Amino acid sequence: MAAIDQDPTTVSPTPTPTPSIAPAGVPKYVLDYAPLVHLHSKELYKPADIGAQLLNTRPQINFVDVGVPSSPLTLHNLDQLNKVGTKGGQDVYLTSKVDITTNPPWLNGVAPDANGKTNGATTCCIIVVDHGSGNVDAFYLYFFAFNWGGVVLNKQLGNHVGDWEQNMIRFSNGVPKYVWYSQHGNGEAFEYRVLKKDKSGKRPLVYCSNGSHANYATPGVHDHTFPNHNLDFPFLLVDHTDEGPLWDPTLSAYYVSYDSTKNSFTPYDSTTPIEWLNYVGRWGDQQYPDKDKRQKQLAGNRKYVGGPTGPQDKQLNRKNVCPVNGKPCILRDHLGP
Repeated sequence: MAAIDQDPTTVSPTPTPTPSIAPAGVPKYVLDYAPLVHLHSKELYKPADIGAQLLNTRPQINFVDVGVPSSPLTLHNLDQLNKVGTKGGQDVYLTSKVDITTNPPWLNGVAPDANGKTNGATTCCIIVVDHGSGNVDAFYLYFFAFNWGGVVLNKQLGNHVGDWEQNMIRFSNGVPKYVWYSQHGNGEAFEYRVLKKDKSGKRPLVYCSNGSHANYATPGVHDHTFPNHNLDFPFLLVDHTDEGPLWDPTLSAYYVSYDSTKNSFTPYDSTTPIEWLNYVGRWGDQQYPDKDKRQKQLAGNRKYVGGPTGPQDKQLNRKNVCPVNGKPCILRDHLGP
């Protein structure tokens, strides 16, 4: 695929979107304080419809198609793939039906309209986890059909089909306290009070990096070479964010609650599918073998890597604001690096 120009460009901010229309029962504060996402002004791979990923892929294990009990696969039966293979579905990959280097248009997703809505595409899933005693975590999970990894030492690395990103807001008695921003294999957590907000002064702003979709609390250059350090000058692994088109994920989202004691999901309305949330496999192609002509490498890193796991693997019952990944959980009280 052709490389994307990674130079950040400042554009005029988009007006604050209209309020979402969510099903009854969704806590009002989950909507009032929901993040608003600035996509990069040159983003090619915009938010994508979650269900459409199933129309454009086929399940495989080790690059071989697998049979499924019922067809076609939909969000209502995707969890049946947990019964195939030898690893409880964890070795299943939703593999593109066509060579992705031909740039099939479904990888591009849907551009938000003037109100920040991705019309005709459900591009977000909002999961509410009530821990009791007024403690609630709200996960805002964003889906993209393709992740463009970026360029390191003139080598394009880290591309993959399917991309799940997230913000998590931790509430205490309806008051937002902390916000988690996902970034590659890690991320950053901030005190809510220090974050940039929209015109209402409530909704935290998210700056989605060009191609990789990592989420940041500020626009500009972000080097993520070192975990838990967000350097504001380019060093090696660089993301770019700016005040590009505004996307309001709440306007095109599925709304569900999660019971951590039962590991079960409950929809807030009767039309929302939940079976797909139990799928434990991958949402894109398996990493291409080194002998594949599409594959390139640099110091052990590959141009094309495996697709990501989905919401089931996002530590929805986490104790800390950050997921457990072997790295310290720093609750930042300022926006600087």
